[in-house]
Amino acid sequence: MQKITIAIDGFSSTGKSTVAKQLAKHLGYIYVDTGAMYRAVTLFTMQNGFIDKEHFNINALVEKLRNITISFKFNKDLGFAEVYLNGVNVEKEIRTLEVSSYVSKVAAIPEVRYQLVKQQQQMGKDKGVVMDGRDIGTVVFPYAELKLFMIASAEKRATRRFNELIERGDNVKYEDVLRNVQERDYIDSNREDSPLRKAEDAIEIDNSDLSLVEQFNKVLHLVEKTFNKIK
Repeated sequence: MQKITIAIDGFSSTGKSTVAKQLAKHLGYIYVDTGAMYRAVTLFTMQNGFIDKEHFNINALVEKLRNITISFKFNKDLGFAEVYLNGVNVEKEIRTLEVSSYVSKVAAIPEVRYQLVKQQQQMGKDKGVVMDGRDIGTVVFPYAELKLFMIASAEKRATRRFNELIERGDNVKYEDVLRNVQERDYIDSNREDSPLRKAEDAIEIDNSDLSLVEQFNKVLHLVEKTFNKIK
């Protein structure tokens, strides 16, 4: 069967990564979590003191971009690929609320986006890839055979994110998580370089009230329709 490229965009905590992982596993495709890549750069930025609540030294980050290597390594025990920053597993560190509070600012830097988009396009050059993020269908793979745009209410997304963090043992407040979701929505949608927007040919899916099974079945149906179109 001919391979296709599946681009999944949407706001934070809309379940993009969850359904992308499910699809990749079902289809035997490569899964690329572009959000994790931006989170890894954000962690690097924090570790080097380039960003905090008071300042953001963009020039220092840009100068050090060549020193950042991001890779994915499949963990058989977990069933998915974990993120490595300069050879170190940072899967847990990049999922914190602190990283979430800075990632949209880091992701808005044109030089950062340029470097990561190049890597992402290289990863998907042979098709057979499921990639999720903010600009996959509009910038990274504008000619993807299937584009999805995931949405859900801010409150529903904050609840999901809050539960994930609590289950991990993080000490967070729901109000802080909701505020972070809303702030990221604004920054992602209003940045000058590759703002979050729905591609004209993307199919919108509101999963506010969908179970994971319902969501996967709905998306899989769209994948099958896409395969039928290109036969």
